[in-house]
Amino acid sequence: MKAFAVIGALGVLIASQAHALEPSWPDLREELYGGQFLVETGDTISIDAPYRSEMDSRTRIGATVTAPDGETLDSVTVILDENPMPVSAVFRFARPVSSFFFDITMRVNGPTPLHVVARTVRGQLFVADSFVKTSGQGACSAPPGTDPELALATLGDMTVEVQQLSDRPPLLQTALSGSAAAGLDNAKRMDLAVQHPSHSGMQMNQITLLYIPARYIDTIAVDLDGAPFVGITGSISLSENPEIRLSIPTSAQSIDVTLTDTGGTRTTKHRSLPGF
Repeated sequence: MKAFAVIGALGVLIASQAHALEPSWPDLREELYGGQFLVETGDTISIDAPYRSEMDSRTRIGATVTAPDGETLDSVTVILDENPMPVSAVFRFARPVSSFFFDITMRVNGPTPLHVVARTVRGQLFVADSFVKTSGQGACSAPPGTDPELALATLGDMTVEVQQLSDRPPLLQTALSGSAAAGLDNAKRMDLAVQHPSHSGMQMNQITLLYIPARYIDTIAVDLDGAPFVGITGSISLSENPEIRLSIPTSAQSIDVTLTDTGGTRTTKHRSLPGF
């Protein structure tokens, strides 16, 4: 009887491990897009993500997206399949664009496939995928780097800088090539740094040993010259004090950024660009 019990327990363990190894993407794809057809492509979407994250709680995820000829982009979605909140960031364009570049600091909770999905204004969907290995730090439950009470003092503070798009960090030096580079010839790079603890709800206060309530960036709205340009929907996958870089038209003369978080905070930042 003991032998059968051991065999039975081993079978349950193997079955549970096999289930844990099943990819999440088929279910996520069905939940998010139903029966819509997603074109798998490496031309429309070029992902730039590290092979292995050096710091799981602050991993740069970047991509360049170029719409097919005659099309423009409606939105771009970043999905970290195995993160607790897989839909990690969504960029929705108020002004449809033909090409778009972004990179953002994110928490990667464990080894995971990464999918970037682009939707055109006409509703066509394109997807590209990659895979990010991690260092086993369990980023979403890792203790915050700043005391939760002290973080409230600067929560929502933002800085905005604008550079040439070619001035990219080393990780992104190969992101722009071919048609993607041509489509972004008339673009600059906006660098947005946000002070926010991005509490995931899975972190423990190291003094009280109580879980810190979830509080993270809900939306970031970027207006150019007084008109909406792109809205970003956040999640617990955004890193603590996240940095977001994205392409904007070179013609922009002013930038207004509005941040809202799940705790009800709303902050703004205005930047007039040099020369205007």
